[in-house]
Amino acid sequence: MTPIASLPRLRQRHPPPSAPRPIILIGAGGIANDAHLPAYAKAGFPVAGVLDVDAAKAGATAQRWRIERVFRSLEEAATAVPGCVFDVAAPPVAHEAILAALPQGAAVLIQKPLGLDLEQATAIRAVCRARHLRAAVNFQLRFSPMMLAVADALEQGILGRLLDIEVHLNLRTPWELFPHLKPNPRVEIVSHSVHYLDTLRALAGEPRQVLARSYHFPGSELADTRTSAILDYGEELRVTLSINHHHDFGRRFQDATFRVEGDRGAALVKLGLLLDYPRGEPDELWIAPRGGPWSEVPLEGGWFPDAFIGTMSNLQRFAAGEDDVLKTSVEDAWHTMALVESCYRR
Repeated sequence: MTPIASLPRLRQRHPPPSAPRPIILIGAGGIANDAHLPAYAKAGFPVAGVLDVDAAKAGATAQRWRIERVFRSLEEAATAVPGCVFDVAAPPVAHEAILAALPQGAAVLIQKPLGLDLEQATAIRAVCRARHLRAAVNFQLRFSPMMLAVADALEQGILGRLLDIEVHLNLRTPWELFPHLKPNPRVEIVSHSVHYLDTLRALAGEPRQVLARSYHFPGSELADTRTSAILDYGEELRVTLSINHHHDFGRRFQDATFRVEGDRGAALVKLGLLLDYPRGEPDELWIAPRGGPWSEVPLEGGWFPDAFIGTMSNLQRFAAGEDDVLKTSVEDAWHTMALVESCYRR
């Protein structure tokens, strides 16, 4: 058994593109300013222009991030910079129309989720196929330093054969920051736990079936904000999610963890971003051999903004022929949405 102190260095980032292409940002809301643009600034990716239906918001974003151009229309943004990469950071209901207006064969990163249900996901996939778009969905948790390291530990056999994965959240999420979710008939799984379902697919593959239920919280203006789920991977591998966004009793017993156990070792990830969101706490990764002890693995970044560097790097490298696989392609993301749809079925 390999002692933690002598573990090989674990991969924590996706390689950057050798020649980053300019990015056109479509959507200047909170996620663009809190994650996309900080990621691109940190990575040195050039942002050539921004568009938003709210011109004042686009102008403020451009001023804040020193973006030279603010576009007046989607048609102008689509043709302004040949060979650029489009970052669609707009709500899912707008994706289909935006994608239909982009140039044939364009490289595009689509903010998650891929539609609000499988029907929308299928329609968006059809547009991407018809226009031959090299399109990825920003399911970025699997690109975070901590999750890349867990995946690498599994690939190197450090944890052994997968036996148990549990995602456990017991915290208070400030849903008031997301008023656009109020009219949605589905909220928790498709807007939040979709991250975990996508990462579970990346780590363990496709489950045979799923049993899930989401729950409304009294007084909440949202349809559902708590979830329990069991994913069936056969006789050995147990996979569960227990998600409670309303544990508002102080910090002491709040937690946000992603535990991965094998027959040789275990990894525990602290999703620090979710604790006191959006300020958050530092992410953590701990690994132990069977029997212990636990050792902390130093992380080279966090979920925000570093995971967003990863998704854009993979897309740019794929468009340039430097990566053979577009890991969160629309085709792959459709299967994550199919799993989401299965969670909602009764």
